[in-house]
Amino acid sequence: GSGKSTVSKILADLGAFVIDADKVGHEIYLPGKGAWQQISAAFGQDILAEDQTIDRKKLGALVFNSADALKQLNTIVHPIMFKEIEQRIRAKRDEGYASPIVVEAAILIEANWLLLADEVWVVVTDKNTVIDRVAEQRGMAPKDTEARIASQLSNQERLKYATVVIHNNGSLEDLQLQIQQVWGPLTV
Repeated sequence: GSGKSTVSKILADLGAFVIDADKVGHEIYLPGKGAWQQISAAFGQDILAEDQTIDRKKLGALVFNSADALKQLNTIVHPIMFKEIEQRIRAKRDEGYASPIVVEAAILIEANWLLLADEVWVVVTDKNTVIDRVAEQRGMAPKDTEARIASQLSNQERLKYATVVIHNNGSLEDLQLQIQQVWGPLTV
């Protein structure tokens, strides 16, 4: 709800190659892939949908209401995702791609993925705006959004790692202008 995906889309439109960590996460959750077996073994068959895929809503309800369960999930998933993202970056560079590569990851800092980045851009949005956006875009109840916010680093903590801070409480045009001002020098 802070606008990371919107920022990534703007950067892609400006020519960046974007790797979306959420999409990587979805891929490794598929039956027979990366984390599927470990997650289903750790959290049981109740988190599986009829087609044997991991039901992310069921899993989310479990882990975002239990610090221990979230830690267990992260211990399984974060190293697998790191390796997959690292491989994608390496493959893109091996193709000769020299422009900036963007890794959109809400958990870049928490997952200890800082080695993947030369710069850390932090998108900051006030809590009420995040709650409103997530309710509108995803239909998530405010209490569920607050639980997810509480499970992540605070904006204050993220800002300690920031190379660039993008403030996203205004209009889309304001956001685009901020990004263009920072992006321009990177592509020279």
